[in-house]
Amino acid sequence: MTDRKKDLLILSGLLAVLLIVFSKILFTTQIVRAPDILNEFYWGVKDFGSRPLWSMFRVDLSSAGWNPFINSGHTNEGGMASEQFLFFRNFVFWLIPAPESVAWYIVLQLFIGAAGVYSFCRLLGVGAWGSVLGGLVFAIAPENASLINAGHVMKIATITFAPWAFYFFEKAFRTRRLIYFLVTAFVLAYQFFHTHWQIAYYTCLAIAVYGIARSLCIVFADEGGKKEFGRLLALNLALLVFFLTTVAMSLVPLANWSKETNRGVNSGANVTASAGQGAAKGGLAREEAMSWSLPPEETAAFIIPGMFGFSRQEAGPNPSNIASYYWGRMNFTQTVSYMGLLPWLLLPLPLIFRRDRYTWLAFSAVVVGIFFSMGKYTPFYNLLFDHFPGINRFRVPKMMMFIPVLGLGVLSALGIDLLLDPTVRASRAFKRYLVGVVALPVLLLVLVGVEVTTGNFWIDKFLDILAQPTRYEPQSEKLVLQRWTNLVNETWIAAALAAIFAMVFALYERGKLTAKLLPFVLIGLFLVDTGRVNAKFMFLVDEPHKATAAKSPLVAFLAQQPKEFRTLPLNGDPMPYAAAGIPVMFTANAVQQRRWQEFLDNFNLASSMPDMLNVRYVVATKEQYEQDKAGLAGKYIPVFYSPDGAMVVLENKTVLPKAWLAPVAVQVQNPADALGMLQSPQFDARVNAIVESPPPIPMLGPGATAPATGPGLVRINKYEAEKIDLDATVTANSMLVMGEKYYKGWKATVDGKLAEIYPVNHVLRGIYLTPGMHKIEFVFDPTPFKIGKTLTLISFAVFAIFLGREVWQKRKRQLTMDN
Repeated sequence: MTDRKKDLLILSGLLAVLLIVFSKILFTTQIVRAPDILNEFYWGVKDFGSRPLWSMFRVDLSSAGWNPFINSGHTNEGGMASEQFLFFRNFVFWLIPAPESVAWYIVLQLFIGAAGVYSFCRLLGVGAWGSVLGGLVFAIAPENASLINAGHVMKIATITFAPWAFYFFEKAFRTRRLIYFLVTAFVLAYQFFHTHWQIAYYTCLAIAVYGIARSLCIVFADEGGKKEFGRLLALNLALLVFFLTTVAMSLVPLANWSKETNRGVNSGANVTASAGQGAAKGGLAREEAMSWSLPPEETAAFIIPGMFGFSRQEAGPNPSNIASYYWGRMNFTQTVSYMGLLPWLLLPLPLIFRRDRYTWLAFSAVVVGIFFSMGKYTPFYNLLFDHFPGINRFRVPKMMMFIPVLGLGVLSALGIDLLLDPTVRASRAFKRYLVGVVALPVLLLVLVGVEVTTGNFWIDKFLDILAQPTRYEPQSEKLVLQRWTNLVNETWIAAALAAIFAMVFALYERGKLTAKLLPFVLIGLFLVDTGRVNAKFMFLVDEPHKATAAKSPLVAFLAQQPKEFRTLPLNGDPMPYAAAGIPVMFTANAVQQRRWQEFLDNFNLASSMPDMLNVRYVVATKEQYEQDKAGLAGKYIPVFYSPDGAMVVLENKTVLPKAWLAPVAVQVQNPADALGMLQSPQFDARVNAIVESPPPIPMLGPGATAPATGPGLVRINKYEAEKIDLDATVTANSMLVMGEKYYKGWKATVDGKLAEIYPVNHVLRGIYLTPGMHKIEFVFDPTPFKIGKTLTLISFAVFAIFLGREVWQKRKRQLTMDN
């Protein structure tokens, strides 16, 4: 059997192990109870199975994409169009019925990551068993696997491409061939297409460090010396350029889109220019950006996984197998920082017996990655935040932890190889290593003794933290005792597990356990160890539509209404409504356009703010309506009740049409003034248009009397996601106001001539019109998307040429050998 066939057989076995490990969430008709899955991701993919197969591989790049159903109109300016190239994802969701398709996709992606680590380890010369363990560490270490609990589907998918980027990059350095540098760039770009840009950015950082380190090793070692410097520089630059052009379809639009978001350069966060301290650099405010930094004391959870409790579920109370919620210093967490005990026990072996470049690179990934994850608790991250481009655009420094997991997987693989080496086993250094392995359970038992005998002292010392309430747990003495008891029990479990590992290592050293059995025993213990922890993060519930109003008479009523009007659900998640084709005013997004976020922060249901956004229907519970009935009277009236009477649909009787003519222009300099005016119930958006610059045509000013006959009429001829056609009959200079968001990617023509679109009422778009009959057309056609798309398609073509050339040359070499 060839080595390739052996590797394929082993990878098949690796897949089988993962299917068994995650069988609970795979072989079921239920779905993982995770907010991001139940409220968002599931609704975007649940109907894939009803579409024709060919549509899963269809790519349409004619449009940048404006979604009229969510968030009063939403776009990433074409930055998400690259998702169309995720053919594997599309096929999985077509092939496997919903809702279990979500879990299958997650596990198959984890297998892709595990296969990448296996291949990388084999490339480094590691044996099959060590490489298998390395792959398992990456796929089922709770630090990665517990992301399932958070519902971060595309985050998991994005992470799994990182090992393949390192595999091809290492192959590139070994062969010095351009094709492998290009493949590395392509993998990084394809990872970026999976839309979790923070993970993609962190992968690029790690790849850059790896590339610099490997290049220096080559230049200053005996692999060609300084003669290779120019060649390596050119190859690495080719990788960089090819990556940027390949990813341009996403990167160029997103770079432009992000400028005006709450994390962009104009966000107001970190802007110090007004204080004379330098230019504005935007991004997140320091405290927000460093949210979810890993507290240093929580590194103890690398050995004792439940030391600070486990998940804080955001979709309901915890499963019964979790004795204590997370109570550490982070705001909350839906994951756990555990990676299994075995990888840490194996880590010293390569540091003792194989101190080569790969050991030090993997060890650096572990150490530097952990320090990075500590965020605000280290000067290292603060320095990067202040001076390194891009760092301040993201929060959750702990998201970097997939790199330490990868590094630990590689070190574990090297460790297994060294364990099976008879020379290593016979050395004195190995016997000293065993002393350390045996010392660990002893130290943990001492810690248990300290916890049991001096518990009251430590409880009093850390009472403020131990007593901190959670969403589902009120502050009480019982809560403190629950957390301390869980801490003691978890320490006992860690001590017992460490003792079992110590016994296995001792039996092996004495010859009581053969080298053939050792990998089975160690991997089996690793699976039991991580399986115990992962089981706490695999909680299932019924498919969403069975428990929500997705197919209710209430939704059916709203789905029949004209699409130019919006709905505002006051209770529950709006995504089921949007999935049913009902435009909703607001959906939760971590990154919002700055203007829109300011509007939402100041939103007043009793003002004209919902009117001008075409919010015709408000969905509330009966209790909400009865409580606010007095304040809503006259503006909102009930028009539909759910069959059980629990929900009511209110119709906004003062809602404005999709487009109207406002004859009065009110200029403001400060956005706060505009928002203050909009909040007032006395502000009449039908007559007044709040603008930010002097009108280019004469307009009535504040307080002026509007024409008795009105400024004219507007008729909508076509209302589509990315194109709106109107006719306007104007009797007096007016601002044509659209009940649609202002966004720079929209272009307009009036009677066939380009017209400037102005921001009006802070978030809407408008055009100045003079008297007469006009034909107006709005088209969403952002230039950055067209530029990025062109670069990406050119890059694809170049890559196809190089790949074709590689295949042709390989066949040519094979024919030469055969002859």
